[in-house]
Formats: sequence, structure tokens, C-alpha cells
Amino acid sequence: MSRMRTVLDYCSGGRERKVDAGALVLKEGDTTGHLYVLIEGRLEVVKGDTVVATVAEPGAVLGEMSVLLGEPHTATVRAAAQSIIYELDDAAVFLNEQPAVALLIARLLAQRLNIANSYLADLKRQYAGQGNHLAMVGDILQCMINLPSQQISPGSDRQSDPRI
Repeated sequence: MSRMRTVLDYCSGGRERKVDAGALVLKEGDTTGHLYVLIEGRLEVVKGDTVVATVAEPGAVLGEMSVLLGEPHTATVRAAAQSIIYELDDAAVFLNEQPAVALLIARLLAQRLNIANSYLADLKRQYAGQGNHLAMVGDILQCMINLPSQQISPGSDRQSDPRI
């Protein structure tokens, strides 16, 4: 049994909700204060028009970044198949009352950060000394380590870096 599956053990107070295929669980830019936990089914995480992840593991947590940062949701989550989720209306209270879940989410976020750091370090090695916008990966890594209190607005390969 995976660690994230144990999250389900703490969600008995949550509202169980059936989500039809294609229906939204949460919308990018909205602020709900809710935390969502997958019981069964398959969900897609969508950023803009791009599906960036598929979530099918029971116990997977969604909406945690918005809750922890106190900011709007950074992506849309929709059901890729009929699904059942727990919806926890006051996620901040839930996490205060269930520190074991908060620790599981912290571990999940640390794993994601470790993967992102490894990927960015690899990009930095590949593009070191080049004059394109990928050469600024070192700046991104430094910012992630120092955790500056600033608004982040990532660009894309289709946008030029104004510093170049």
C-alpha cells in the first residue's frame, strides 16, 4: 500500500462526491479553500490547454498548493472518467486537525520539488554558456533555493526572454 493511499484513512469527515467524465473538479484561477482526495477513477490536471498529468491513484490529493499558498488554483482538474472524490470544504482546518495528512502532503511536495530541481539542474548543464532563455535555468534554481517572496510568471519557449 502506498503512502498516499493512507490519506483516505483520514478523510471520513469529507463529503463524498461523484464526478462524471468531463466534469470539472476545480478550475484554474478559482479560489475554493477546498482540498480534494481521489477515491476512485481518473482525473486530468490541465494547465491552459495542456494536460500535464493524469491522476489515478486512490488517495491522491488535489488543490493542496492553492490551500497552502492561500492563492487561486494553479491548474484545472477534470474527470477523465467517472470518478469519486472526497471534497474537504475547509482544508486549512482539516490539515491543522490532521497533521499526519499535512506531513504526507509535505513529503509529496518535497518529492515534486526534488524532481523539478533534478530536471532543472540537467537543463542547466545542457544549456550552460548558450545565449538563449534556457541559459537562465541557473537563476531559476537559485530562486527556488532562496524562496524569494515574489510573484512568479513562467514564460514558454514561444516567448522570448526580455533579458536577452
